[in-house]
Amino acid sequence: MDELRPAEVAPPSGRLLERLRGVWRDVAEQFGIARGLAPELPPGDADILRAQMHDCLNARGGEVSARARAAVLGRSYIGLNAEGRGRFLRILAHEFGTEPTEVDAAVSVLRAADPAWRHDAEQALRDALESPRVRLLRQFNGLPEGVKFLVDMRAEVLGQRKGDPAMAALDADLRDLLAGWFDVGFLELRRITWRSPALVLEKFATYEAVHAIQSWQDLKNRLDSDRRFYAFFHPRMPDEPLIFVEVALVNGMSGNVRDLLDETAPVGDPGRADTAIFYSITSAQRGLAGISFGNFLIKRVVDDLGHEFPNLKTFATLSPIPGFRAWLDETLAAGDPLTVSERRGLIVAGAADGLISAVKQPWQIERSLADAMRAPLMRLCTVYLTSRDERKGRALDSVAHFHLSNGARLERLNWLADPSDKGIAQSAGIMANYLYRLAEIEDNHEAYTGKGRIAVSASVRALAKT
Repeated sequence: MDELRPAEVAPPSGRLLERLRGVWRDVAEQFGIARGLAPELPPGDADILRAQMHDCLNARGGEVSARARAAVLGRSYIGLNAEGRGRFLRILAHEFGTEPTEVDAAVSVLRAADPAWRHDAEQALRDALESPRVRLLRQFNGLPEGVKFLVDMRAEVLGQRKGDPAMAALDADLRDLLAGWFDVGFLELRRITWRSPALVLEKFATYEAVHAIQSWQDLKNRLDSDRRFYAFFHPRMPDEPLIFVEVALVNGMSGNVRDLLDETAPVGDPGRADTAIFYSITSAQRGLAGISFGNFLIKRVVDDLGHEFPNLKTFATLSPIPGFRAWLDETLAAGDPLTVSERRGLIVAGAADGLISAVKQPWQIERSLADAMRAPLMRLCTVYLTSRDERKGRALDSVAHFHLSNGARLERLNWLADPSDKGIAQSAGIMANYLYRLAEIEDNHEAYTGKGRIAVSASVRALAKT
């Protein structure tokens, strides 16, 4: 998700799948009920699958037997290919939802209920509103790696819910289940170091979605003494980070990501640093989309850093602007937004066709053209970052929305702060600093969430006016 974009990891992940095959096979074979299905789930096997689902719901033989049946069902799912998993999920979504007639009957009973019996009628309605698939999904919670299995299952559902109300309802069921299990009170904040288990370090290299980790040396550099790396974990997923943040301890507000990622740069003295720069925040589990941890993570990390390094006075980000180029292309297609002086500067630099054609070439490597594009791109980027999506009631940019809703202020825009191919394609190389000024966080949060007011610095306001 942008700075919080979930890592694109196809569910279920390879190592998890291998572990589940072994562990769940052992659980299921204790009862002699292990059964494989063809990978594409043809009609005959789909009938077997339906029978497995009903067996899980009937819960014959007690809790241990029910757990074994859930293991069989889970092994059936992870043994399918993409086509088969899609069929599995559609069966679960379309055939194991709530029963409308039961819900309607429970509503009628509630409306006519005597006050003395209203509580019983309300409970009956709650029972009717809980779909059979929720009871089925809840059984996986008791299996080894069962919670991670459901997280990965929801990641698969997210890719198939569009245009299918039943799949959207299945997604809502999974989200509600996971939201209860992943309450922030259950999460553990860990500082990650080079001495952390290799399995966990490998996960970070895989999941990093903002600035890709290029090598083990690159990762080691991000864990050096002038850096901090924190992650949230859940006790049922001890080796799987949920969300993580990378921090550089520097002097002054950073405006160029290349300097922060430079493996040859000398290591700074963290004890003398006055600024903590949050330069990457990644949500590692796509199946937990919509379940927010990022605001709690930042607040916990700021608190920890403040105690460890009393000299830190500034807490800020160096953030990508992932939606800018797409917005810019739409804006340019709708008309010419340039001022007379901006248009004249582009013509002098050789871009006679204006910005719409200039942004489609490698302009950043031509000094005169890049200089001419700086003023219009920085101004238009400021317009983008300070504009609202009225339909959603939030900032247009998802990263901006995240930080503004957490009480940060849009402090500064940085020209060509990320000249990588990805940076140019997403944001014309521009990056933003969001400042977390502790005394203003609550007021900024209330102004943004309550009134839609975006907190910006004087320098950003001046840039917008130019």
